[in-house]
Amino acid sequence: MLAASSIGLSRFLENETPTVSLALDPLNVNALIGEITHDLNDTSNAPDLDALLAKAESALRFDLADARLYSLIGEIKYREGKKEEAYEFFDQARKLSKTEIHALQRSIGHSIEIGDLAKAAGEIDILLRRWPDRFPAVAEGLPTILSSPDGYQAVLAAVKAEAPWRTSLFATLGRTPEGLDSANRLLLDLTGSGAPPKSNELSFVINGFINQKRYEPAYRLFLFSLSDEERKLGGYIFNSTFQPVSSGKPFDWQVGDQSGMEVKFVSSEEAVEGESGAIVRFLNTPVKNTALQQYVELPPGSYKISLIASARTLKLPKELFWSIRCVGQASEIARFSIPEGTYNRQALSQEFSVGPGRCPMQLLKLETAAIAESWRFRYVGTLVMHKLSIERLSS
Repeated sequence: MLAASSIGLSRFLENETPTVSLALDPLNVNALIGEITHDLNDTSNAPDLDALLAKAESALRFDLADARLYSLIGEIKYREGKKEEAYEFFDQARKLSKTEIHALQRSIGHSIEIGDLAKAAGEIDILLRRWPDRFPAVAEGLPTILSSPDGYQAVLAAVKAEAPWRTSLFATLGRTPEGLDSANRLLLDLTGSGAPPKSNELSFVINGFINQKRYEPAYRLFLFSLSDEERKLGGYIFNSTFQPVSSGKPFDWQVGDQSGMEVKFVSSEEAVEGESGAIVRFLNTPVKNTALQQYVELPPGSYKISLIASARTLKLPKELFWSIRCVGQASEIARFSIPEGTYNRQALSQEFSVGPGRCPMQLLKLETAAIAESWRFRYVGTLVMHKLSIERLSS
């Protein structure tokens, strides 16, 4: 009974205090693995590799089928510089358990090192399907894998098979210039497949291009990603009539912080009393934010921005306006103010120009001129923007 109690207590303590657990039951393999792993990961003390190896080999005599023990012995030999022996143990661990995490990670690194990049991609897929939180541990090797034809095709095949890590892949690739090119190619190859690009994946890559100031490929990818129905909404301003079909992509409408206001897109079929478009309701509070924005790409030239809008008891203590700014610059190239009051489908317009060479991409924003959120300046009423468009003027 005492022995049974000791074994039971040992099992209970094996995760939190493996040393105590082993003292209660020297044959507790889980506790032994925990203790060896702790010592190997202890950065404050250099591990006694010989002693740890002796413990692991001793345990192996009692449990020849535990993949973790082979993996630990492989890691100890790896740290001793005996890499060929180490990889033999890692391979044995994976024969016993295809998803043994440490052996998999070492095997991925080895496959990349020897240039077997298709194998590395397959191993990454196995690892991440079982251990999705390990993506950061393998992300560093992805650019190398994608730079080879075999590695690229292996990753593409995994993504087409709806690998659960595909979203993480595009989010990671979108952060570096070399990653962006691979991500862009993957998205193009996925188009027309059984696993086409998803909106958030496209947004990761488009935003990545914008952050790298690579505006042309960002806009090209956006245009390429449009469906036949979305292409009907095209123009210098995408979805100029504010149809409720937002894709979330940067060249589509982005709805910002709505503190102090409500923003809703309403189609003509759903409209009440003709109020189709972007309906902005102010809640009798200060408003100091951006309600709507969209990236646009206007080549150098002269333009006219036009708005058809209605309003009911609209009170604007500080200016409410559309601004057009060069991306990455503080300069404002146009400001288009919205009047107060009550009116129905009033047509407003303003001309502006984009200079040559200095403004490759612009940001269109609806914002207020409020500097501080003072309750003396409360915005009240409803604004309905039926259509906002930009047209190029002939020179």
